[in-house]
Amino acid sequence: MFSALALRRVFWLLLSCLLLGTAERLAAQSLPASSSAPVRRQVAAQRIAAPIKLDGLLDEAAWQAAPVAGRFTEYRPHPGHAERLPTEVRVLYDDAAMYVGARMIEASPDSIRRELTQRDNVGNTDFFAIFLDPYRDHLNGYGFFVMSTGVQMDTRYSPANGEDGAWNAVWDSRVAPLPGGKGWSVEIRIPYSAIRFAQAPVQTWGLQFMRQRKRDNQQFTWNPINPAVDGFVNQWGELTNLENLHPPLRLSLTPYVSAYVNHYPYNELGKQNATTSFNGGADLKWGINESFTLDATLVPDFGQTISDNQVLNLSPFEVQYPENRPFFTEGTELFNKGGLFYSRRIGAQPMGFADVPVLQAQGGLLAKGEFVYQNPGVTRLLNATKVSGRTSKGLGIGVFNAVSAASYATVQDSLSGRQRQILTQPLTNYNIVVLDQSLPHNSYVSLINTNVTRGGQTYNANVTAGLFRLVDKKNQHAFSGQLNYSQRHGLALNSEAPIDDQSGYKYYLNYGKISGNFTWYVDHGIESDTYNPNDLGILFGNNNVSQSVNASYNKYQPFWKVNNLYTSAGIYHSFLFKPLLYQNTGFYGSANTTFTKSFLTTGFNVNVDPLRRDFYEPRTAPLGGYYVWVPSSVNLGAFVSSDYRKKLAYDINAGIRPYALDNRVERPRRLAYGLTLSPRYRVSDKLNFRYTFDYALKVNQIGYVNDGFDLTQPIDQFYSALLTPDVLLGRRRVVTYTNTLAANYTFTNRISLTFRTRHYISSVHYLSFARLSPNGGEENLPGYFRNHDTSFNAFNIDAAFVWWFAPGSQVSLVWKNAGGTSILGSEATPLYFDNLASTINTAHNNNVSVKILYYLDYLTVRSRRG
Repeated sequence: MFSALALRRVFWLLLSCLLLGTAERLAAQSLPASSSAPVRRQVAAQRIAAPIKLDGLLDEAAWQAAPVAGRFTEYRPHPGHAERLPTEVRVLYDDAAMYVGARMIEASPDSIRRELTQRDNVGNTDFFAIFLDPYRDHLNGYGFFVMSTGVQMDTRYSPANGEDGAWNAVWDSRVAPLPGGKGWSVEIRIPYSAIRFAQAPVQTWGLQFMRQRKRDNQQFTWNPINPAVDGFVNQWGELTNLENLHPPLRLSLTPYVSAYVNHYPYNELGKQNATTSFNGGADLKWGINESFTLDATLVPDFGQTISDNQVLNLSPFEVQYPENRPFFTEGTELFNKGGLFYSRRIGAQPMGFADVPVLQAQGGLLAKGEFVYQNPGVTRLLNATKVSGRTSKGLGIGVFNAVSAASYATVQDSLSGRQRQILTQPLTNYNIVVLDQSLPHNSYVSLINTNVTRGGQTYNANVTAGLFRLVDKKNQHAFSGQLNYSQRHGLALNSEAPIDDQSGYKYYLNYGKISGNFTWYVDHGIESDTYNPNDLGILFGNNNVSQSVNASYNKYQPFWKVNNLYTSAGIYHSFLFKPLLYQNTGFYGSANTTFTKSFLTTGFNVNVDPLRRDFYEPRTAPLGGYYVWVPSSVNLGAFVSSDYRKKLAYDINAGIRPYALDNRVERPRRLAYGLTLSPRYRVSDKLNFRYTFDYALKVNQIGYVNDGFDLTQPIDQFYSALLTPDVLLGRRRVVTYTNTLAANYTFTNRISLTFRTRHYISSVHYLSFARLSPNGGEENLPGYFRNHDTSFNAFNIDAAFVWWFAPGSQVSLVWKNAGGTSILGSEATPLYFDNLASTINTAHNNNVSVKILYYLDYLTVRSRRG
């Protein structure tokens, strides 16, 4: 059976390729061919004997003697047009740093947009940027942006992360107006310690310059960029004449001290409402050689990171939260290859956290009369270290290691007061090793290994993956793939039972046309039923066989009344891997465009899902025996985004998904709605507000009853025995509101105040219940009526005052307020204002902290002493 199905899949993929190839030839007949051969402009750097004084004026004689890079080409919104207002750039260098000076000519002073923002934010602002590819591999690079206000932003570019704005370097810049207000100028100093490059007598680096004129929403680049060609770094020019560069000793230390005051109204005897703590630690950077750098964080403190957007999770999968801790977001492009690293696993909730409240019934952790006195929700990170870099031959090497302390819950006897500890996670070591070889024509091969080793008898985990991407010489077609193998060996926590998914595999293949107005791809992948990378990665569901076809047609040049047009359509199809059963098939399409005069961006998407089987919703193992039939549905969505240059701008996103009537069981039709409104108002160039309202309504949704049976209730005792091993499903109405208000006041380009408050409410009201039997059979349970309603409420405030008092050094004062309730049964209510009142009246945790970071560079300290 499997071989026949495999043959059908191969035939289906070949047919798709044939159809796409035919469409490609037809498109080629009606469209002018776009050249994918990169243009490589060159400019020579000028060596200087004395450092440049940064004041933004470009008045030193060395600037006048340096070759000029000019004649920029428009990148957006009209690719290929020559710039009307000139840009002039010069590059100087000495033994310690590279200097970039640029003049941006403007028609008048009021043509320059100057909204002040926080570091790493662009806003309604003009900017100048320089991009460097020191190894000239056309895959990896650095970007340094300076706004017309002097605000800085830096980025890394890589195949794994694309444009990664989380990366930060220590560099300096100054801006100044040109005489007569006819533009502005900038001077940038990039110390060699901020980048990595090889040791060679004469070097040529990849180079690009970019200028943004926000008044006309234009971006220009020095080396022309063709948006129809795949890739960004591979379309840069070259910086020549770099001689006798010696990578410096890259050694820096960023010590910190922090103090916290925390208040929570326990109002219990023996517990303090207010507590204080003091912390100290450091981040260390050491350039092992010219190519590799060691980054280490010692006794880290992440208490000031922004609060997570907590949600009510009714799905069978975990919620994936974004990473906000700087050490895990900066310079991780190598470790993110292959999608095997979910950094939130490190310092996360202990693996045995949810097991602690289990009462003493057949192997429970608590004895009779005991209660949970303390159960830490996160593990404490002891240290983390990463070594990464790339050799002159294009071999990238990365090693990451982190250690978290053992975590224990404390339980107490209610009569004697005696306490004991229960292990919720042992001492754990997390390790990643990456080898990434760059190949010609924007290609690469990679090998990644992740390993989690735990103390004691608890199981360990290991995942190994090989990746490749091969691109033809014309940068027209690409073939990529991935093969993963996971291993988990040992016993479950606090148990003598071995884990049941000891080894598994995954593979993925993708082939397609990547450049031109018309692009396409076909792909195919398998995740076996025992593949599990979730000890250090994240995978929402394994046991899948999936394939898809996608085709896109884009117009990058203006036509009619629009600047561009982006369209996409595709088909996807999947099976359960074991047993081999049909899951779903779907069709989708989307289009979006930006109007020429108003710069209003709008688009739509449509998704058609025929009748499908959901094997994950019943929460049964192994998969395949139970599934929920999901009727055919059509999702229609649209969005509108106005011009952000205006003081008042907005984003609107709306969608509706009607379902076919489910004739197997007598019940009303399902329906889902969604709406997002997000207006923003810029009061001045220093103050702005943004409000976001999210609304979602699901009517007659069918799903697993998350809180399950309460065996202390007689009716649940009866139906639990009646249904076993079948599953209890509920027909429910789920309504969710999210209100978020953000305000930013920026005093200078180095001092800012931000405020963000979020209020989230999600209410679940069950209308009826059903029995799910094997093979998707459902039977209504009119006699079962216990209240399973749920209301989840979350409220957060994050306010931060940040002062960058020196490059790489800052003082931050942060206030965090958090409160929330989870209400079950008859106390739960779907009424918004009742939930709001409940949230406001619930005890809130308040935390105020101050943290001081000071950047110490060895070379700077040594020169000052000299």
